Order: sequence, then C-alpha cells, then structure tokens
Amino acid sequence: MIHPSAIVDATARLAPDVEVGAYTIIGPGVEIGAGCRIGPHVVITGHTRIGPNNRIFQFASIGEEPQDKKFAGEDSTLEIGAGNTIRENVTINRGTADGGGVTRLGDENWIMAYCHIAHDCQVGSQVTMANGATLAGHVIVGDHVIFAGYSGAHQFCRIGDHAFLGMYGGVSQDVPAYVMVSGQPPRPRGINSEGLKRRGFSAEQIRNIREAYRLIYRSGKSRDEALAELEARAVEQPELERMIHSARASSRGLLR
Repeated sequence: MIHPSAIVDATARLAPDVEVGAYTIIGPGVEIGAGCRIGPHVVITGHTRIGPNNRIFQFASIGEEPQDKKFAGEDSTLEIGAGNTIRENVTINRGTADGGGVTRLGDENWIMAYCHIAHDCQVGSQVTMANGATLAGHVIVGDHVIFAGYSGAHQFCRIGDHAFLGMYGGVSQDVPAYVMVSGQPPRPRGINSEGLKRRGFSAEQIRNIREAYRLIYRSGKSRDEALAELEARAVEQPELERMIHSARASSRGLLR
C-alpha cells in the first residue's frame, strides 16, 4: 500500500493497511493508525501520532517544527485523533516546551485547504475549518466549532463549543460557546442557532441559550454578574454550562 517513490523511515510505525501516495515522506518515529490514507507529496515528520481512519491530501505538512523563534529543538509532539479529513496544503505544527509540548487535534474534524494549526493548539472534535482558516499558537478550540474561510484566532484565544467565526474574521479575544462572530472588525452577532438545530438542540434549549447571550452582551451587567445569574439558571438549563465554563475560563477577555 506504499508507493515505490515514497520515503518511509525505518523507525516509523504504520498499520499494515495504511496507504501512502507517491513522493510522500514519513520521518523517524511517526506513528500512523489503521485505515489511514496519505496522499502524494505529503510530509509527516517529528514525534507525530496519527490515529485511525484519517485522510490526508496532497502537499500537507504535518508535524513540522513550530514557527516559534523560541523553539530550540526540544522534544515536542503532535497528536491527531481518528476520522479527520485534512485537505491540500494544510500545515499543522507540533508543540513547544513553553506551551506544554503538544499540539492536539481531536476526532472527525474537517480541515480544508490551506489551513494552518500552529504550535500548542488544542482543537476538539467535529470542528470545521474552511479554506485558509488559521490558528496562531496556543489557541484552544472546543467541539463543533465552525471557522469560515480565512477566519482565524490570535495566540492564546479560546473558542467555545458550537461557536461560529464568519469569513475573514480574525479574533483577538475569547469567544464563548454558542456565539456567532462576524463582520469587519468581527463582533458577536448572536448565537449559532442554525448549527444548534442541526446538532439536535431543542427549540427550548436554543431559546435559553439566546436569552443567556442577551444577558452577557446586552443587559449592561458585568461579566461576573451575568455569569452568576446564568449559574442559577443552569440548575434547570444544563445547556448553559458550556457557555458559563468557556466565559469563566477566558484569560484574554470576551470579544465584544
């Protein structure tokens, strides 16, 4: 299943059914799980572990050294889960010692052409990154997040579960769960109600989340006041817990 022109280091560990395309290079110590299909002209290097059933398209660069001037060749890793689709010219760098040493991508993500995931990012599962979307270093992304084309996040930002970033939107502060961001400059525009419908949230749950958004962004209350009120509501509205947790965890401040 390995094309004769591919170069696979003797210390790389590939499951028996892995497919490797023409002129692909797989470096020392790389691990690739069962059912993976690696296209032509792909480079996979470093301490990179790739789980089962991933598909990586041509010209992707996976596990290369981080683009960080402080990086001094220390041991660091890249971990990729199961069932991801990684399209053409995607770049995913491994971690740095200062950032915990690992870049991590979860399961069933859809990473379109020309996307970049920088060092020490922690990306959840079922995330969609449209063409050209970019994550700077140390960004934390929850599950079911959607990045429209050429959107991105500044280093150390947190993007909560089910959030949506509109096209060309580059955020420099944190986005709580469920929030939709768009415009130039990007600003919160409500909640990702259409995405929530598609993922099985009920009309009542979506209404509760919308009211929580209004409390945080439209009531004039401080963040702590709004979150304290939401915590009381969350006893009977557990869907609010993700929004509360992502807002509480914010270190760069919430995008407003």
